[in-house]
Amino acid sequence: MELKVAGRAKSLRGTIQVPGDKSVTHRALLLGAMAGGSTRLRGGMRAGVIDAMYDCLEALGVEIERSDEEETLVHGTQWRSPKRTLDCRNSGTTMRFLMGALAGSSVSATLTGSHGLSQRPMDRVAEPLRRMGAKIAGVNGSDQPPLQVTGSRLRGIEYEMPVASAQVKTAILLAGLHAEGRTLIREPVASRDHSERLLRHLGVSVTKSNGTLSLEPIQAPLPPFELSIPGDISAAAFPLAAALLVPGSEITVLNVGLNPTRTGLLEAMQRMGAQMETRTNSASDGEPTGDLTATFSSLRGIEVQGEQVVSMIDEIPILAVIATQAHGETQIRGAGELRLKESDRLFGITAELRKMGAQIEEHPDGLTIEGPTPLTGTQVSSHGDHRLAMALTVAGMLASGETILSTAEVVHESYPGFMRTLRLIGAELL
Repeated sequence: MELKVAGRAKSLRGTIQVPGDKSVTHRALLLGAMAGGSTRLRGGMRAGVIDAMYDCLEALGVEIERSDEEETLVHGTQWRSPKRTLDCRNSGTTMRFLMGALAGSSVSATLTGSHGLSQRPMDRVAEPLRRMGAKIAGVNGSDQPPLQVTGSRLRGIEYEMPVASAQVKTAILLAGLHAEGRTLIREPVASRDHSERLLRHLGVSVTKSNGTLSLEPIQAPLPPFELSIPGDISAAAFPLAAALLVPGSEITVLNVGLNPTRTGLLEAMQRMGAQMETRTNSASDGEPTGDLTATFSSLRGIEVQGEQVVSMIDEIPILAVIATQAHGETQIRGAGELRLKESDRLFGITAELRKMGAQIEEHPDGLTIEGPTPLTGTQVSSHGDHRLAMALTVAGMLASGETILSTAEVVHESYPGFMRTLRLIGAELL
């Protein structure tokens, strides 16, 4: 599907809501499926990557009711070995989380996915799980999908992660729930902590001291729970960025998750000079939330590296777009993980923004962007990546002339209403 962005947008104004947080939805669905009873989720994301988790859990014998657009009931039960291969589609989160959950279970399952997912690294998960006693077998002795996971008795381990990854950390925690003995995890820098928050909410002993995360195994099934899921800050990043960059704009996004391990982009935009207002709401089951308002601003270039990158890893493509309009140089370092997402995002955003006239240089682990630079509409590609598709749509709203985005349908992976939302606030999309 091609999306045509008519050209430079006029002022964007309005109050919107974004889909439920993808990271929290993934975790809540899986823990609800592992619980002994019925879990009620409100406001969860419903999109391609989440549908993969739904389908895999149902194949494991879990009944899931999607009663309306806002509520989902997950009837936790004893899992059974599926009669078919579990297709994780393009969702690395689904595959990695299921590897951890299945490792200490009583069932056996084969995990597969799209061609793109098959190229993403699963050895980072398989290696620590095997140290716990997990039985995981990939293609021709590799750790590439399809992966056969056979549930077995596990033991807790002490593991030092070479690279900060919330997905790997969560897989180890899920396996540790049913392991013998304590599981200890050390991260080089703190990654998003949704798993720890939700496990604590369910009464699991998860503590952190001096950079080491400690989990005690559970002796009974997880309890069923109720959870209200806030809006996804990664989805909110795109309309907020558009408001900062289009003259005369002001956009408010309601009820967004403000987990401090996820607010790196907000902090970066404020350092760039963004006019942003945050109205904090009460915490939603351990996750802080609030309403965000962004107003057109004059921005300056900054440096982003280290722990800042980890807290905004999914938002680097839209930060690159923002940087094309900021005064001076923006340097991004320590973002090599972006080469291992749905696409090589460092390569993709560099190639496509250059077509539009941006002064952007790609490095092994980051980007350098000079601004402000006028952008010109042209034919660009999403590279089959939802984050690139949305970032390039915003870039098209800043450009003179029409921008044509190919494979734009991938936005449905994480933000099905993205185009409708942009039209509501004043964007001309064809």
